[in-house]
Amino acid sequence: MERAERGERILQAAEELLLAWGYRRVTIDEIARRAKVGKGTVYLHWKTKDSLLLAVVLQAKMRSLQQQLGRMRADARAVLPSRMMRGYYQDFLEEPVLRALYTDDVDILGRLNDAAKKEFAEIIAFNDEVLVRYLEVLRAHGLLRTDLDLRHQQYMLLATTGGFFMAEAMLYDRAPDAPEVRGELLATTIRSTLEIPPEAFRTPDAGAAADADAPRCATADEAMAAAAREIIPLYEQVVERSVQEMRRQLRD
Repeated sequence: MERAERGERILQAAEELLLAWGYRRVTIDEIARRAKVGKGTVYLHWKTKDSLLLAVVLQAKMRSLQQQLGRMRADARAVLPSRMMRGYYQDFLEEPVLRALYTDDVDILGRLNDAAKKEFAEIIAFNDEVLVRYLEVLRAHGLLRTDLDLRHQQYMLLATTGGFFMAEAMLYDRAPDAPEVRGELLATTIRSTLEIPPEAFRTPDAGAAADADAPRCATADEAMAAAAREIIPLYEQVVERSVQEMRRQLRD
């Protein structure tokens, strides 16, 4: 327990200094001083400065994932893309590390963003697979449009959300003041382009081979509940992969 607590303290110190000073100025000496441990103790946990700061980035992403899982477990409607991405947007606004990561803030991250893309390549690829499967589940349950190519929907979802993230830095002087308003604008954009309105809900087409085994639900609420039972385990796998990567960054 003492080792785990010490590791958390070091991670917290590293995150605080990364955000305050930026990648280039942060040193292991300063992290150790902030965490009230010896420099050698930091190296007992992480092999390099990069591995420690990459763990900071991964931890911020994991917090967002766990919050999203909590939202889906509490309310099946949170599996809809509009609600899911609005939740991610709220997490993005509240997590300075995520803001720096998604807006490619070189003053904070320096070359760390490029290192993260290389180090986390397998997780990124796995996340892409999960996102495609997520969209497939929603389509199978009649919650998402099927007149669009699946990969096009994936691109639309990522591009729209990424655009709202980038707008926080590029269009800050033109955006509505309230974050809640901006979040709802993101949700409205995704809802209107990708989702089937609840009032127009139709059960999956039993004649379509891909949907032949899909549960046939009478209402949109039932369909969302059924979809949630498949989607939540997918994102639990993403969290588990992230935990494994955190362990990989640690010194054995």
